[in-house]
Amino acid sequence: MHSAAKSKLNKRKRYLQLAFNSTLEDAQNIIADLPLSDRIILEAGTPLVKRYGMNAVSKIAYWYQNRINSFGAAIVPYIVADLKTMDRGRAEVEMAQAAGATAVVALGSAPVETLNAFIENCESVGVDAMIDMMNVEYPVSILAKLKKLPPVVILHRGVDEEQFNREKQIPWHEIQRIKGAYDIMISIAGGDTIREVQRSIFNSADIVVVWKSVFSSSDETIGLIEGFLKAIK
Repeated sequence: MHSAAKSKLNKRKRYLQLAFNSTLEDAQNIIADLPLSDRIILEAGTPLVKRYGMNAVSKIAYWYQNRINSFGAAIVPYIVADLKTMDRGRAEVEMAQAAGATAVVALGSAPVETLNAFIENCESVGVDAMIDMMNVEYPVSILAKLKKLPPVVILHRGVDEEQFNREKQIPWHEIQRIKGAYDIMISIAGGDTIREVQRSIFNSADIVVVWKSVFSSSDETIGLIEGFLKAIK
């Protein structure tokens, strides 16, 4: 059985990942009021990266570091660049790492050669590889083909799937299937209610990704984030 690359995350903790997909202004406003927690992960979502380029990654990393510094805390920011890499597994990793990413996302539906190059280069430049299994029927079969496991696998119900296919469920059942075969961290994306977050943690997810609650900055945003943080403990 091949082993997973060492992660910058603590496997004994559960994490809340906030995915920013709107504008950098909204992201900045939310980050400026974030509660202090070593369980928070920030993500430059794919729409944000497409709109602003790698500047989205560097700005989020910079603002989050400033927020942590304002508390005088020793927390190291963890920033995900959701590039959904399908090709050029090496080049895109290097771009994200240079911008300040701690982790980079590739799609599990990419060619196995791309995934192997992606994971190898993530390890060589010191960032975590995350493989998003959205629309992959059997994630375990993809993992079995890899030369080395990524530190994190994302099980994902897409936004369009949720909107146009009400029968599409978050793939919680895949968590135990993967963990039964591999020592790997699982991230769940596609749920944005307290109940869905709680169910993800109950089913042994390590990371829960939310985006609707942080799509734009409002008076309720920070309260929602604090509620999610309580739900993952």
